[in-house]
Amino acid sequence: MTATATTEATTATATEAPAKKAPAAKRPARKATLATKAAAPAKKATAQQAGDVQRSQLRTIPTSKIDRDPGQPREHFDEAGLQALAKSMKELGQLQPITVRYIPETKRFTLVMGERRWRAANIAELPQMQAVVLHGVGEGRETFAKAVAENVGREDMTAIEEAKAFKKLVDGTQDDSGMQIEPGYTVDEVAELVGKSAAYVQWRIDLLRLCPEAQEALVKNQLPVGLAWYVGKLSNDNQVRFLGRWVRGDFKSARDAEAFAQALHTEEKRQEEQGSFFVLTEEATAARKDNGQDALPGTLDLPEEERERIIADRSKLVGKIDKLGQAGEILSLLAASDPEELALLLAGTPGGIGGHRLRIKHLQDIGTKAMANLRKAEMVAEVRASGLTVNPEAEADVEAEAAA
Repeated sequence: MTATATTEATTATATEAPAKKAPAAKRPARKATLATKAAAPAKKATAQQAGDVQRSQLRTIPTSKIDRDPGQPREHFDEAGLQALAKSMKELGQLQPITVRYIPETKRFTLVMGERRWRAANIAELPQMQAVVLHGVGEGRETFAKAVAENVGREDMTAIEEAKAFKKLVDGTQDDSGMQIEPGYTVDEVAELVGKSAAYVQWRIDLLRLCPEAQEALVKNQLPVGLAWYVGKLSNDNQVRFLGRWVRGDFKSARDAEAFAQALHTEEKRQEEQGSFFVLTEEATAARKDNGQDALPGTLDLPEEERERIIADRSKLVGKIDKLGQAGEILSLLAASDPEELALLLAGTPGGIGGHRLRIKHLQDIGTKAMANLRKAEMVAEVRASGLTVNPEAEADVEAEAAA
């Protein structure tokens, strides 16, 4: 390969790879950035047969000889976006090369990076494509990591696709019998490879705890990804019931829904410690009314002494809350007053106008925190009022009812 071709290949490959932080001087080889691995000079491949050498070259190859990688992390491609890209490629040509690996056994090429461009090229019926061709590169985890790194963060890559890709990198490679062929990366290593934080990678992996219905809703943008993470912590039965409430619009906002999911998860754990499990149900509210539980929702399992304490403390708290009306009248007066009149009345008073404003600001900050706490309390009460504690012996009957 000529020096010019080598330079072109190096430049093209570096373009394909996402921007990474510079590795430390004594960093282990396994943590080298993907861009460095793709564009490095020829090296002997540790996982290849003796004499097989990794190298790359920039070539023009027939589009018909390029195959999709079956392990590609992306499963969904926006059709309108592909059509727009195909139109652009038909008019202007291919502006950025794809990356493929050569398969000697079939004499064909498998995509490593650039499937979206390859799909658009097929739509535009381009007979040839520019590609950085990798020789001596197998189907190992680093090849898959390159594909993940190129696609992560793209607008049309779903959160579930990212989650599956990250999980595959963490799990490593196994043969058909389940035996480990290649070890997996740690979450921190995956984060470095794809240019994300470790928390981001773990949050995405956690989404795989979602039931199939919730995953589908997430893929279709019917369930926000932030809310989905909270939903994934619930049991499968409650995930399905929660999703039904979300789709019906039972929550005023996504924040209310998150608070409800958090309260539901807490109630699940509490019941689990008592040897029971907690299931959302539409009939529970009516059942509690029949048992006289409207006054104290969720306290059916409390001893009499605790119930008496709650009644006494409730009376004290409600009495204090009722006094908020006086503060509201004062704030309404200040809001409706003429600024010039306020300046005349309050200038020179202890603390000055600035001091009074800081007191109002303090009330505002406390009010914001109180609102957030009341939202959580409201959701806790709603969870307890709309749920059913089931004895373990009755679990089979509940599952049968849910499946019906």
